[in-house]
Amino acid sequence: MNIIGMLLQIVGGLCLFLYGMQIMSDGVQQAAGNRLQRVLNFMTGNRFIAVITGFVVTVLIQSSSATTVMLVSFVNAGLLTLTQSIGVIMGSNIGTTTTAWIVSTIGIASFDMAQLAVPAIGIGFLMKVIKWKGQNWGAALMGFGFIFLGLTFLALPPEYAASLGSVMTKLSNLGFLSVLTGVGVSTVITLIVHSSAATITVVISLAIAGVINFPIAGGMILGANIGTTIDAILAAIGTKAAARQTALVHVLFNIIGAIIILCVFTPFLNLVDFITPGSLVSDANTPGSGHYYSLKEYLAPGNPVGALAFHLAMFHTIFNVTATLVFLPLVKPFAAVVRFFIKDDASEKIPEHYVLDVKSGTLRTTPELSIIQAEKEIRDMAGVASSMYAAFSTVLKTLKETEDKEKAVNTMIEDMKQKENYADEMREALTAFLIECTHEQLNPRSDRRVSQLLRIIADLEDMTDDCYSIGLLLERSVRKNQIFKEKEMEALVPYVDLVESFLALLQEQLGKTLTSEQIKQARELENKIDESRNKLRKLGRKRIEAGVDVKTELLFIDLVRRIEKVGDYCYSISESLTPRKSLLNFKGLLRRKDQ
Repeated sequence: MNIIGMLLQIVGGLCLFLYGMQIMSDGVQQAAGNRLQRVLNFMTGNRFIAVITGFVVTVLIQSSSATTVMLVSFVNAGLLTLTQSIGVIMGSNIGTTTTAWIVSTIGIASFDMAQLAVPAIGIGFLMKVIKWKGQNWGAALMGFGFIFLGLTFLALPPEYAASLGSVMTKLSNLGFLSVLTGVGVSTVITLIVHSSAATITVVISLAIAGVINFPIAGGMILGANIGTTIDAILAAIGTKAAARQTALVHVLFNIIGAIIILCVFTPFLNLVDFITPGSLVSDANTPGSGHYYSLKEYLAPGNPVGALAFHLAMFHTIFNVTATLVFLPLVKPFAAVVRFFIKDDASEKIPEHYVLDVKSGTLRTTPELSIIQAEKEIRDMAGVASSMYAAFSTVLKTLKETEDKEKAVNTMIEDMKQKENYADEMREALTAFLIECTHEQLNPRSDRRVSQLLRIIADLEDMTDDCYSIGLLLERSVRKNQIFKEKEMEALVPYVDLVESFLALLQEQLGKTLTSEQIKQARELENKIDESRNKLRKLGRKRIEAGVDVKTELLFIDLVRRIEKVGDYCYSISESLTPRKSLLNFKGLLRRKDQ
C-alpha cells in the first residue's frame, strides 16, 4: 500500500508541477510576447547569438520543449534557417538546466514550501483578477506558486523512501547496467510527461530521499535529455524538409551528447564532484532517515542532502555546456550530416493547393509567438499578389513586340488563375488560424495585431482578385484586337510602375511597423497614383470625344480604374502597418487636406 500511495503522491505532485509550469509559461508569454518576438528577430547567422537566444527564450518560458516546438515551426515557415536552429537548440538545452538549479537551491523536503507556494498563488490570483497592466505577471506568479506546491508533494516522506529502498538497492548493485537502466527508465518517463524539467525534478527528489544514488541519478538526467526530443519529433510530422532536419538535429545532439558522457561516465562524475562544493559521503542521505532541514541548514556547505542536489544540477549543466562546446564549432558539418539523412525539398514552386504549414495544435504552448509565423505566411501571400501584378506588368510592356500575343496573355491568365485560387485558400486557412489564436490567451497588443493581420489578409485576397481582373481585361483587349495605342501606353506604363513600387514597399515591410519616412513615402505614392488616374481618365475621355474606337477607350478607362483599386488596397495595408498614434495624425492630415 505504501508503494501505491507513494506513486499517487508523485503523480499528483508532478501534475501540480506541470500545471504550474504551463501557467507560468503562458503568463510570461502574454506579458512579454512582443519582447520575445524581438529576441527571435535579433537572431542572425552568428552561432553564438543563436545559443544565447535559445538560452534566453527557454529561461523566460521555462520549457525547452516549447522552445524546440516553436523552433521547428519557425524553420518550417522559413523564418529561421537550419544553421540558426542548431545554435538555438544548444542554447535551449542549457536554458532548461535552470529548473534543476531552482529545485536544488530551494530544496525538496528541506522546509515547508507551502509557506512560499500559498502566498504566491494568492498574490498572483489577486494580480490576475484586477484589471491592470500586471495581470499577466500575476498569472506567472500563480504558476510559480503551483510549482512550489507540486514540489511539496514530490518530497518523499521517509516511510515511502524506505519502501523503495530495497528495490533500488538491488538496482544499484548492477554496476554500469544500473546507470543504463536509469537512462532507459528516465527516457520513457519523459516521453510520457513531455517535460524533462518534471523528470529531473522527480530524479532530484528520489536522490535526496536516498532512493537512488548519484550515478543512477546522473544516468536518469541523461535519459531526460533524450526523452525531451519527442516534442520536436511530433512537431516535425508532415512539415517541410528543413523542419524535419531541425527535429533530427535536436535528437542527434541530445543522443550523441549522452553517449559521449556515458563513454567517460566515471571520470565525468569525478569532474562534477571536484567542481561542486560539498561531500556526498554521509549517513544522513539514507532511506528513512527522516531528517528535515531548514533552508539555512539545507544550503550549508556540510549538508550532504543539499550537496547531492547541487551535484545533480551541476551534472545537468556541465553535460549540456560540454555538448554545446563540442558541437558549436561543428555547426556546418553537423547541418551537412543532417541534410544527408533528410534531403532538402526538391522544389520551392507554389503548389496547386495551399496547406498551412503552421499547425496550431503544436503551438498552443506558444500562442504569442505563433503570430509571427502567421506574418511570414502573410508575406508569402503578398508575394503571390506581387507576382500576379508583375506578370501583368511584364506582358503589358512587351505586348507590342510579342509575335504570338494570344499565347502570351493566355499563359499569363492560366498562371494568374492558379495563383488567385491559391490566395483564396491562403485567406481561408490563415483567417481560421488567427481566429484560433484568439481563443488562446493573448496580451492586448497581440490581440490588436491579430485584428490588423486579418484586415491585411482580406486586403491581399481582394488585391489578387483585382490583379486577375486586370489580366482578364488585357486578355480581352488582345482577343478582340483592341490594342492600346503608343500614346496610351506611354501614359499607362509609369502608372503601372507606381503601383508596383507600392507593392514592393509593403511586401518588404509586412510584419514590421512603418517608420515616419515610410509613412510619408506611402502617402506620396497614393497621391501620385490618384493624380495619374485622373490624367489617364481625362486622356481616355478626350480620345472618345476625338472619335476613336469607343470600346477600346472604355476598356482602357476600366483598366485604369482596376489598377487604381490595387493601389487603394496597398494604401489600406499601409494604414494597418502604421503605429496607432501616427495613424491618428495621418488621418487628421487627410481630413484637413480634403476640406
